[in-house]
Amino acid sequence: MAHRTVLSVVVGSRAYGLATSESDVDRRGVYVAPTESFWRFEKPPSSVEGPEPERLSWEVEHFCGLALKANPTVLEVLVSPLIEVCTDVGAELRTLAPAFLSRRAAVTFERATARQLGRATSESRGERRRKQLMHSIRMLIMAESLLRDGKLEVDMAGHREALLAVRSGGTDWPDAMAWVDRLRVEIDTVASTSPLPEEPDTAAVEYWLASVRRRDLQS
Repeated sequence: MAHRTVLSVVVGSRAYGLATSESDVDRRGVYVAPTESFWRFEKPPSSVEGPEPERLSWEVEHFCGLALKANPTVLEVLVSPLIEVCTDVGAELRTLAPAFLSRRAAVTFERATARQLGRATSESRGERRRKQLMHSIRMLIMAESLLRDGKLEVDMAGHREALLAVRSGGTDWPDAMAWVDRLRVEIDTVASTSPLPEEPDTAAVEYWLASVRRRDLQS
């Protein structure tokens, strides 16, 4: 599906401003399967991996469905500053980003953070454990900012030193967990007064998606 890619970005530590010399290059993308392929019994894949290591791409409809649920990993694709491919359709999708944002993020980001923390606590020791904890805090910072200001931002440059201290062990575990607790309280506080709507603008996303399917038939 590489030739049908409409958007490809670098995500992860490099997009967050948290990369070190050991950081991988994580890529995520969106592709548009041929409209006619949905008329067959065997549907096109909803996602594909590769061809490079650490690359995952979603078919545009599946991507939109996940973004409407405020999936943190998917939403990051819409705002990553490290763009490698962006067609006209990809640019439209990024412009549509506000339609995906809603107060659902308070729940989905918390769930994602809980899973991340679960992986962190399951590790007995070492850098992997601290890395999981760092990303848990990073995700909570993003959620608090999103709910407070109504804008999703991935740049963690302002928190780089503190977050990398968590990863390196310069901040001990109890202090890092205290940071987690403070962020959770802040998220609960701002969620009720967030400028975000209660629900995403599903109609706008669906209208755009239908236009993409029609245009693909005409191309």
